[in-house]
Amino acid sequence: MTVDISEVSPTSSLFSPVSLGKIELANRVVMAPLTRVRAGSSGIPGDLMVEYYRQRASVGMIVTEGTYPDHASQGYVGEPGIATDEQAAGWQRVFEAVHAEGGRIVLQIMHAGRGTHPDINGGRRILAPSAIAIDNKTFTEKGEQPYPVPEAMTTAEIRAALEDFVAAARRAVEAGADGVEIHGANGYLLQEFLSPAANQRTDGYGGSPQNRARFVVEVVTAVAEAVGAERVGLRISPEVDLGDVFETDRNDVLATYGTLLDHLRPLGLAYLSVLHVEPGGDLVQELRRRFDGKLIVNSGPFGGQTSREQALQQIEADHADAVVVGRALIANPDLVERWQGGHPENEPRPELFYGPGAEGYTDYPFLQTA
Repeated sequence: MTVDISEVSPTSSLFSPVSLGKIELANRVVMAPLTRVRAGSSGIPGDLMVEYYRQRASVGMIVTEGTYPDHASQGYVGEPGIATDEQAAGWQRVFEAVHAEGGRIVLQIMHAGRGTHPDINGGRRILAPSAIAIDNKTFTEKGEQPYPVPEAMTTAEIRAALEDFVAAARRAVEAGADGVEIHGANGYLLQEFLSPAANQRTDGYGGSPQNRARFVVEVVTAVAEAVGAERVGLRISPEVDLGDVFETDRNDVLATYGTLLDHLRPLGLAYLSVLHVEPGGDLVQELRRRFDGKLIVNSGPFGGQTSREQALQQIEADHADAVVVGRALIANPDLVERWQGGHPENEPRPELFYGPGAEGYTDYPFLQTA
């Protein structure tokens, strides 16, 4: 279905309120979880991160960058954590700043799985569903390094990882987050379990679609029980083949993610977030039906930039309840105002996406200063 948006007004549904569980959004523009690696070696959000998120509080909801639940699961140099009370205190300052501006913010919990390196996670063991390495390199403080072969997780280690997710969710909500998003996408630990390429286990966590979905179901269920399902979202990226997950068989993808959502539907989660090149296509809309709850989507391919027209189209065509936006919000902290008024946008500077300082992070101009 294509909708003519040439005459869409500033009062379009994109700019109308929506509820995701207990989270009340003023509009349907959601800030994507964007890795920006500004937390330093401590993983504690500082003044720069507080300002960055505060600037973007006018979106309907901010989803924070991926945040590690324990030190072994850290995937990037400079990534923030939620593994300690000190890190939680740093996030509390972020949440307070966003709330002071009238915004809503959820913290994304991300376990990197095999997508890390001893030079990133402090020399700790690297765990994954199976002992299969990513055929690529990652950036460490010692330069680019090949991903090592991970250790296959024992059932006890699977349980411990689940408990880390739960502890992280509790810390986030106690620190003032409006909710948490479980990162089940982009080739990290949870998607590794879902993927037949990364998961070659022969126990109850591998083999059939139901078995490969089991760990994700257990994690999301445990987090929902800990902090309330109405404050929990799940992000997935079926067929987005990052980190060598290689989900190329549409029938298997539908069987795996379908059984996952069949099990999660009774929980009453706040939302499902899907990254896919065709949000209005058969796969995503079938998963929406299976989930039977609020759907938020990334409407562009990974590495692309969602335009105002694309965002309007997704909402007006009823492909989703809200649209997740990444690069445009990096460069335009006041993006909602710009989109409502049809104003020109700042261009993002990709070469500064992952730097340590304010340049390319908190120095993009607002409309009144442009």
